[in-house]
Order: sequence, then C-alpha cells, then structure tokens
Amino acid sequence: MDPVIIVGAGPVGLTLALALARQEVPCVVLDEGPGKDEPRLARTVVLREDTTALVERLTDVPLGEIGTRWAGWRSMRRKQVMREVSFDSVGEQPASLTNPAPLHIAQHVLTGALRAALGDEPLVKVAVDSRLDAVEQEPSGVTVHTRGPKGTWWRGSYVVGCDGPRSTVRKLMDIRFPGRTAVERHAVAALRVELPWQGQALLHRMPPWRTSGPSSGEVTGRPLPEGVWRLDWLLPPGKDLVTPELLVAHVRETLAGWSDGPTPSYELLDTGVHTVHHRLARRWRVGRVFIAGDAAHCLGTLGTHGLDEGLRDADNLAWKLAPAWHHGSHEALLDSYQAERRAAVAARLRAADQALPLLRGGGGLRAVVAGSGRGHDALLMDGHLGQGAIGAPGSYADSPLAPPQLEGEVPVDTPPGTPVVDVPVTAEDGSFVRLRDRLGRGALLVLLIAPGTGVWERKHWATAGLMPRLAAAVTALPYPAELLVAESYPGAAAHAVLLVRPDGHLVTALSGVRPADLYAAAEAALGGPVKAPEEAGAAAGSR
Repeated sequence: MDPVIIVGAGPVGLTLALALARQEVPCVVLDEGPGKDEPRLARTVVLREDTTALVERLTDVPLGEIGTRWAGWRSMRRKQVMREVSFDSVGEQPASLTNPAPLHIAQHVLTGALRAALGDEPLVKVAVDSRLDAVEQEPSGVTVHTRGPKGTWWRGSYVVGCDGPRSTVRKLMDIRFPGRTAVERHAVAALRVELPWQGQALLHRMPPWRTSGPSSGEVTGRPLPEGVWRLDWLLPPGKDLVTPELLVAHVRETLAGWSDGPTPSYELLDTGVHTVHHRLARRWRVGRVFIAGDAAHCLGTLGTHGLDEGLRDADNLAWKLAPAWHHGSHEALLDSYQAERRAAVAARLRAADQALPLLRGGGGLRAVVAGSGRGHDALLMDGHLGQGAIGAPGSYADSPLAPPQLEGEVPVDTPPGTPVVDVPVTAEDGSFVRLRDRLGRGALLVLLIAPGTGVWERKHWATAGLMPRLAAAVTALPYPAELLVAESYPGAAAHAVLLVRPDGHLVTALSGVRPADLYAAAEAALGGPVKAPEEAGAAAGSR
C-alpha cells in the first residue's frame, strides 16, 4: 500500500504525519522549504487543553518547558480591571483541570519539537525543497509531482493538503474558498521586558494614554519564556503602513502606561503585522484528496486562534485514514471528516462574525446600553481563553457518526460528541495513566466507572463483578478497543460505561454493561456496518 502524502510541513502537516505513524501508516511529507523554520518570536500560537495534550502525546515533549502556561488572565478597560481569572497548574487537580491554562509558544519552537519527533519516526519521510505542482488521482491511488532541485513524481494512497491559506492542493482540486479578507489587522512586537503581571496574559481596551492614534485602542499582552512578551495592537480598518516609528511609539507609550511612570527598559526582539482573514472551503474532500488547517479554513479574529482548529483537523482525520489505509476505504467514515470538522469551524466563524459588529462598531446601541462594555469584555475573553461559542472546541453531536438513541444511554457532564475530560485511569496492564494518554492509538476506548478500584491491584478486581462480561463485550466490538477503568468521571454514576472515539470525543455513556448498545454505538461511530478486520480479532483473542 502506498504512503499517505502530506503537502506542507507546518504544525498541522507534521502533527498529521506523527498521528498517522502512531497508527502504523507510512507518510511522505512534502516540504517546500529547507526543513527548518526561521525563528520568529512575533509569530506565536496559543493552544488549549486538548490540542496541547495532542502535541505532547505525539512528541513526548512537555510543552510547558518550551512554552508558557499562563498563570492568569485579566481584562482591563481604561484604568479599570473588568475581569480576572487564575488558572490551574497542570497536575494539581486529582481528577480534572477545572480551569486549565492556555499554552503560549513560539510557532518555530512548536514546529521544531514536531520535526524532532519525526526524526525518530521510521514510517515518515520528509522531502525538503519539494513544491507541489500537479495532482492526478484515480480509484486506486494518487500521483503528485513536485518541482525544485529534487523534482519528481510521488505515488500515494491519499493526499492531504496542509499547505496554508494559499493552498496549491485546494487550487488544483478547484475548491472554492469564500470569505472575508483583512477582518482585523494587528501590529505585533516581541520584546524582553519586566511587566507588573508576571506570567499573566491581559487584554487592555481603551487604555487611557492613546496618544499615538486610534490604532492603540486595544492592546493584548501574552507572556513567553525567559521574560519575553508578545504585544498586539489592534489597527484601524484600512491598509495604512505600520512604520517602525509608529510601532516604537506604541511600545513606549504602552509600557509607560502599564508601569505608571517612565518607559521601563526593554529589548525589542521581533516585529510584524498580523492580518486576520475569515474563509471556509466549500469542500474538504475530493476523492482521495483532503485539505486541513489553513488550507481549509482561516479564522483568528477576536482572540481566537486558527492553529487549534488545524490540529483538531489532523486528529480527526488521522484516525479515519488509518483504518482506510489498513483495511480498505470506508466512505462513510472518510466523508464524516468534512461533515464534522467543517461544521465545527463554521460555527465558530459564524459566532465571531455575529460578534464583530457589536465589538468593533462605534456608536449605536453600544454607546447607550448600560453594561454593554462588560458583555463585550466577556465575549473577547471567551475568544482568547477558548470558551463559549467564539472560542470553545466544537461538538460533533450532529455528526453522521452519532449513534441513534440507545435504551441504556445515560447523561454525564460531557455531552455526546464533545471532548472527554482527562481523568486518571487504570489500563489493561494495571498501569495508572491519564485518559488522554490512551488516545490516538487507533482504538476505541471503553471506560468503566468503578469507585474503589484504585486502591486494589488489578488482579483483585479484573475478574470480579462486571468486568468479565464487559471484557467479553469489548472483545466482540467491530473495531479494536481498549478497556480502561476509572474511579470517577464528572457526572457519571458508578458502573457507567463510556465509549470514546480515538480522537477523544464521547460517543455515548451507558448505564452498566449493555453489549448490544455498546456494539451499536461502536458500529455507528465507525460510519455503519464494518467488517471486523482479522487483526482486530487476533488482538481481541489475545486479551
């Protein structure tokens, strides 16, 4: 079987390659660059809890050691603190993080960690200086051509375009990419400086100084390692040139305003202009060709961050391509990638587009409605912190993979179709791990809630009570599955059984061991009836 060809060596393409390799799918990554990234401290990304866990699982790198988890967040308007939030530190909570900290990291540092992990992965080949210029597909596979010093033809089973907003793959597939250009523009500076809010990110709206013009009406500060901060100033509509003199004026007046005195000493490290576009591709799949990340969508206004959604694209697509590569295409499962991911991103784009006139417009109701400013601050905080309709990860509740209503279904605090909470679990070998550590292995997860099991060795409870019957039901599932046990799960009663997809989204929760319901839910999560692969049967028999 030919490898999967991934076009683009940014964070999304590299993450997809690692995710596929973990499921024993070989890949070729076509990198049009030299194989390394230019250090740019003014180009950073913010990752939420689920995407941070995904990258850490694939790279074995604690991202908190190479990035910064925010200690807190504050929203300010003029001289007043409107909202202030403190974040939990990873590992402090026994079961789950109630308010997990976003992680802020320079993009070249993140990409470097992904490249290093790929360097140890024998199933992935990275072809540098390889720019795609042709794609030809037929029912049995895809052929692509690259130009450059090592220009050649490549043969693959599938192609995934992770090649950014100007995606060559998308253009060659004649996929429309409608939307809006330059929804927002920000002047950006990375500098080393000591600020009053150590480790705490902030959004300052309508700061009282504003002497350098209307473009300094909103400032965002986000900490990075080693005393470095990224500052963003919202620019007014238009294409006015951001001169070095204007940027330095913004830096000096902002630092002086925050310090309530003269401008503190600082070291300017990097600058840039960040332009936000809102676009959504009409199709995300054409036969054996898929698109993901910025090739499929652009968003990022109001504090949202597009890389989060690109990494979720990779996580979603990887577990669906893997069984297709190993056992033959299952069209319903592959089609669900577009259905789920496009709907999730579209919902965030709609929410941001609806909020923009309220937050960025002048006069009107905004000027006369009491308390509207506080509501605007809350909306912006949602975008920056990954909460609410603007910032939260999407749900797949309306997915074509959602099971029908099951007789034994019970509610838990995680609605079906949303990411599960990361809780401690006992694996089949008796080891104690986190639930998210078991994701991305190409298997469904079946989680039994059994209070008290954590204080006993596995040998004392693995053959008692519900376990033998549940183990038999898991063995009979139409897809490889791993049985896990947890002391508790938010909102779940004792003996509840949760079925979790390989990408960490809840399929269903059942009251007790219900083999028929469990099988029906697993079958639906795979896109309908699937012939059980021989490997799955062999693995089940070895349990």
